[in-house]
Amino acid sequence: MLKLRRIELAGFKSFYERAEIVVTDSGVTAVVGPNGCGKSNISDAVAWVLGEQRARSLRGDRMEDVIFSGTRARSQLGMAEVTITLVDESPPHNNGGPPPGPAELTIQRRLYRSGESQYLLNGRPCRLRDIQDIFLGTGLGPNSYAIIEQG
Repeated sequence: MLKLRRIELAGFKSFYERAEIVVTDSGVTAVVGPNGCGKSNISDAVAWVLGEQRARSLRGDRMEDVIFSGTRARSQLGMAEVTITLVDESPPHNNGGPPPGPAELTIQRRLYRSGESQYLLNGRPCRLRDIQDIFLGTGLGPNSYAIIEQG
């Protein structure tokens, strides 16, 4: 079973500087803060790195809206990047077969202001389809998870 362990954001929406959210083993991780601090941007980031293609689903008009657009104090960035780390905690089923896959899986998505987009799987470039194939039969995929927000 794959479990979310870490979310890293850089240049994604309100996250100008690199930020890391570690999901603990206790079973509960909470993000608390006042209105407008970026809590919803974290759930948008998870949907985006898993392959969300509709800007409206990410509360934007076009995909470029996920890149930090700047403030009076900080200039706009040229790239947004989100990385999630998943850990496979299921027992190995070797039984003389091939060795089990990596215990840790890293999925990364980058979008440049030029419009160029890139997906990486364990640091290697890949296609969105490769990422979607990993989650086939797991209950996690582009249309099989729900992000529930207040209101």
